[in-house]
Amino acid sequence: MSTSAFWLTARDFNDTDRQQPRLVYYRHSIYMESLPASFPIVISAVCRYKLFVNGKLVSFGPSKGDDKVWFTDEPDLAPCLVSGENIIAVQVLHYPDSTSAGNHSMFRFPEPCLYIGGLSGIIRTHICRDIQFIQEEAGFAPLWIHEHVAGGHLSSAWMMPGYNDSAWPEACIMENSGMPKVLKPECLIPRTIPFMERIQHTFALPCSEFAAGSTHTFVLDAGEEMCAFMRLSFSGGKGSTVQLLYSECYTHDGKKGNRLDALHGELAGYSDVFTVSGSESDLYCPFWFRTFRFIQVTIQTADEPFRLTGIDYEETGYPLKALTQVKTSDPSLERIWDISMRTLRRCMHDTYVDCPYYEQLQYVMDTRAEILYTYAVSADDRLARKAMDDFARSQRPDGLLNASYPNVTENVIPGFSMYYILMVHDHMMYFGDRALVQRYLPVIDRSLSFFDRNLTPEGLVGSVGGINGEAPFWSFIDWTDAWLPTTGMPPAGLAGPITMESLLYLLGLQKAAELAAFTDDAETAARYLTRADAIRAAVRRHCMNTDGFITDGPHNAQYSQHCQVFGTLTGVLTKEEGRQRLIETIRDKSIPQCTVAMCFYLFRALEMTGLYEYTDQYLNIWRRMIDNGCTTTIESEGYSRSECHAWGALILYELPSAVLGVHPGAPGYSTIEVCPNPGVLRYASGSVRTPNGPVQVAWTLTENGLKIHIDGDPDIKRRISIKTA
Repeated sequence: MSTSAFWLTARDFNDTDRQQPRLVYYRHSIYMESLPASFPIVISAVCRYKLFVNGKLVSFGPSKGDDKVWFTDEPDLAPCLVSGENIIAVQVLHYPDSTSAGNHSMFRFPEPCLYIGGLSGIIRTHICRDIQFIQEEAGFAPLWIHEHVAGGHLSSAWMMPGYNDSAWPEACIMENSGMPKVLKPECLIPRTIPFMERIQHTFALPCSEFAAGSTHTFVLDAGEEMCAFMRLSFSGGKGSTVQLLYSECYTHDGKKGNRLDALHGELAGYSDVFTVSGSESDLYCPFWFRTFRFIQVTIQTADEPFRLTGIDYEETGYPLKALTQVKTSDPSLERIWDISMRTLRRCMHDTYVDCPYYEQLQYVMDTRAEILYTYAVSADDRLARKAMDDFARSQRPDGLLNASYPNVTENVIPGFSMYYILMVHDHMMYFGDRALVQRYLPVIDRSLSFFDRNLTPEGLVGSVGGINGEAPFWSFIDWTDAWLPTTGMPPAGLAGPITMESLLYLLGLQKAAELAAFTDDAETAARYLTRADAIRAAVRRHCMNTDGFITDGPHNAQYSQHCQVFGTLTGVLTKEEGRQRLIETIRDKSIPQCTVAMCFYLFRALEMTGLYEYTDQYLNIWRRMIDNGCTTTIESEGYSRSECHAWGALILYELPSAVLGVHPGAPGYSTIEVCPNPGVLRYASGSVRTPNGPVQVAWTLTENGLKIHIDGDPDIKRRISIKTA
């Protein structure tokens, strides 16, 4: 084989293999008389690969694509090469065509293809039929990454020189004419985001020697929620089984309280199980990273003693460089910042993800918030750009976006298409990239057209969704306790349209008008604003009760905090009306409240109406997380499935952008607005990273008002305008 790039496959991959997840090994030997300064190769795979040189992990990928876009990587092998024989080893995980038997975020094609360039010579393959990938749950199982490994599986010896691979078939080159268009070499796209970071850790083992015919269970504590590749080393113990149960926390009768309560609680979660082959030295490294705080290890030995020599883990995630720092008079906010920063990191990989433990899916609503938090702490938009492109490719013929993408399954939440508009608008304000906005305006227009086509005679958005699993689309709004029986949809949706979908459409129109105006398309901007005026009037006419509350549905007596929040943000309510309605919902907790997912929008409404001091009582949600031993922010208090959900990392935005008050005053941060919101704080200071450099702000609340000091380079200081809340 020449040094050109080829798609390869395993020639003995059969129809049975195609019907289930399979791990395929590719092995290549190369002899080096002298060591090069660099040795780059090009690599990709269907669906995922891990690349090793002489047993050392070099890279993994590719970054997630779909049936329209596929990515390649170009790692440098030189740091791992040695004089003499070197082994280039690649593991490729392939999922079957069936969407019910594989990872939902991984697009796939019929063959377990490896794309590789920069090597010459024979590459051999082995299909690991004794490694099974397991469906995590009987129902919704989007991961399919956990493994059951039978005895006699190959150890890591195949990755090292000296291993006899003569029985392995030679890989065969796939003809480009038979490849899907997206995989043709001329269509492949180089990676657009950096490689994920990797940080080494190790567990201290409570014991290492296990007698024959015995069972042992112990728990390892990482001290925090972790995303990491696992590595177990051991020897002897042929026929022994080892189970690794990964868990985020302790639960009691399925309920969550103190996450560390090992006395009254138990660990539950997903497991890897493997059987020991009994060689002198062996390794078990599950293919994909695992998410855990605790690992419960259960070892059942057979007729031989078993020795566990080490359990290591390699932390991984997007290489986020968090440069923003904030200090305040409330020390509890430092701890909230800490768990929030960890949450954002755990939810950033080759896409943003909703939760690293259960789904690893990139949802529009979650991602809009995660992107804003990323901008606020790092001004890094590389993963955000990929997300916007991902979601644009998910657009359906009716104009709606898939609620999560990349995703091989249909998953539509109509209102989430409006959060995409906010996502593009955020990028405009922070980075001012006119070409990017122009690229996505057609996507935005088609999404808005869906809602325009589905207006009722009253001028409201009609019943475009419903309960998850019972309607074609899911009208999720929030995990409010009162809405749990209707899967996060206001119960008003059982009788007709829900007002929140009209309010989301209205907000989308308003932000889309600003995007159009930014590209000098005054005609489109005016058209969107005309539609927005009509929706605003329809909501006031048909969705307000005699007390001035916006109701959850037209001519419906139910109302929630959410509609008052979005009514305020969209101008359906005047600032004074919004102020009064918000105060009443804060005082009367029987009114359905915004939960973790929606607190960002609640805080914006409180900021807009001069009620920012009330955010402090809602921050008690996060203080309770810390009191209960959480190291990341949870999905919701009422619906607390996920212990790590980055829509809850909003303190990363609040402290720099609201408390210190540093945010863009015009597109591209061409002007910088500093508008501090003290709330209940006495002082705050910090450095806020912007795309144009850092801004230092310090303020103190005195008897004479707010005393503010601002610093930065001369160009930044020239563009700052100071406002008071």
